Amino acid sequence: MTLALPASGPTSRTFFSQRLRLHYVDWGNAGAPPLILLHGGQDHCRNWDWVAAALRKDWHVIAPDLRGHGDSAWSTDGNYTMAGYIGDLAQLIHQQRLAPVSIVAHSLGGNIALRYTGIYPDSVRRLVAIEGLGPSPRILAERADKTMAQRMADWIAARRALAGRLPRRYASIEEALARMQEQNKHLSPEQARHLTQHGVNQNEDGTYSWKFDNYVRGWPPYDMTQAELETLWAAITSPTLLVYGKESWASNPAEDGRLAHFRNARVASFERAGHWVHHDRLEGFLTEIGGFLGA
Repeated sequence: MTLALPASGPTSRTFFSQRLRLHYVDWGNAGAPPLILLHGGQDHCRNWDWVAAALRKDWHVIAPDLRGHGDSAWSTDGNYTMAGYIGDLAQLIHQQRLAPVSIVAHSLGGNIALRYTGIYPDSVRRLVAIEGLGPSPRILAERADKTMAQRMADWIAARRALAGRLPRRYASIEEALARMQEQNKHLSPEQARHLTQHGVNQNEDGTYSWKFDNYVRGWPPYDMTQAELETLWAAITSPTLLVYGKESWASNPAEDGRLAHFRNARVASFERAGHWVHHDRLEGFLTEIGGFLGA
């Protein structure tokens, strides 16, 4: 199912965090309860347009572009840390006085939102995280076998590779669209075209490139420990919905033990859905979160 998008879209706005000019879209209805939609890695805020269009009558919907993504500024040193992302979300909520806010977040955005909520549990009313728990316990165990020296060396090598990786240039929107459809077979033609049109900039030579900074592909060599993450999950007091697509590469938290670290969470799994559940099963997703957010 693809919902028809309204003729009038959101208003673009900006805010500042850690000296970066960051972008978000505001869908209006300022008197309604606030709802933040937070996208995933290598994505952009207009990925939420169908969800926002369905919820805008009952919510004041705000969808930011993460730093290095969409129409937000790129980090000057090419570093993209979880601390930076969390700080940006905290600044948006603080500056716009949104707390207590409800959050619906996907992938990297879900990881950011879960950590933010564990740090500021009183600032979040309800939380929906689509495959936002990060790597599975199996992958984490494999990573744990590497020493800090190995992780640092891998990170430096990856940074060098990214430094030499020029942004891919597509001769036309249609060529970029084909790449979008290749990445997610569940997308309808309308969805894929909309996501592509909002996800690229036109270069001076007339070609098109994705808006995100290539450096967002990298991951820092160190982060919070798994025990620290589990402590943050346990600190979340708001009702939490962990969404999982049964055709995704991600691990189901109800089966891998991670659900046990939450006080008040449940898992909603979707058949015929991959990592982008909110695109792959839009109608079912809206029904599920509509009941959850409004409960």
